[in-house]
Amino acid sequence: MSDKLIITAALAGGATTKNNNPNTPYTPEEFAEETYRCWQEGVSIVHIHAKDPNTGMATMDVQAHRETISAIQARCPEMIINISTGAMMTTPEQRIAPALAIKPDMASYNTNSMNFALVDHKKGIIWMEFIYDNTFKMMEDFARRMKENGIKPECEIFDHGGLYNTVLLRRQGDLFEEPMHFQFVYGVAGGMPFDTTLHLSLVKMLPEKATYSVCGVGPNQIKAAFISATDGGHIRIGLEDNVKMPGGELAKGSWEQAIWVRQLAAIAGRPVATTAETRGILHLGKK
Repeated sequence: MSDKLIITAALAGGATTKNNNPNTPYTPEEFAEETYRCWQEGVSIVHIHAKDPNTGMATMDVQAHRETISAIQARCPEMIINISTGAMMTTPEQRIAPALAIKPDMASYNTNSMNFALVDHKKGIIWMEFIYDNTFKMMEDFARRMKENGIKPECEIFDHGGLYNTVLLRRQGDLFEEPMHFQFVYGVAGGMPFDTTLHLSLVKMLPEKATYSVCGVGPNQIKAAFISATDGGHIRIGLEDNVKMPGGELAKGSWEQAIWVRQLAAIAGRPVATTAETRGILHLGKK
């Protein structure tokens, strides 16, 4: 694992709105400014769900992604772009269309079908739910098309099954460029919560030379970040996953969360990776 620590910021998410945190970006200009501020705080990758500025909900509209990413690149040309291929109530073609049209450095690659819900964790109340459909057929198709278009998949692992699925498909030998990159997602209702023993078992299952990052919903974000910093992994923060700071107050933006990750990295003795160093660690090459 790398001595340098990569910080990713998931700026807005599919369902995070200004009602959750007024600093959530909606417009291309807001995304661009937030990206620049994140870059100033050591973030080298931004994960993008383009937004409908009228509703604050995510959209898979290709033009909305073009406008958002063009604004980001004009304001912060060094930043590495990671486009989401996850969305509610959309077809597989709609989900992958922005990534194929724009050909970013990276895109999320979801690895198992599951229940997916927005919930009140304290009371156990389900506010909204859907079946998150990620079949083997979709996984194989997305992997081939990403590889053909020079997009590195970030394999999103919501539970052990997603890692099993990815390792199984990897045996075909031609779906993925090596070394692979994984992200362990903790705290989604329907997926796995953060647990130290569980995390270490997932790391042990990774393919040789693979890299990994962690992201966590709500309080899972901080717990996962601590162990990843000390275990050689990387860290994702951002308003998509958690709208608050460690003390419980609303974050002024994803950039403010990056500050405590830099402090954590320093304590762990791991310098934060620049965008150029991140390209080397993840074998991204140049775009």
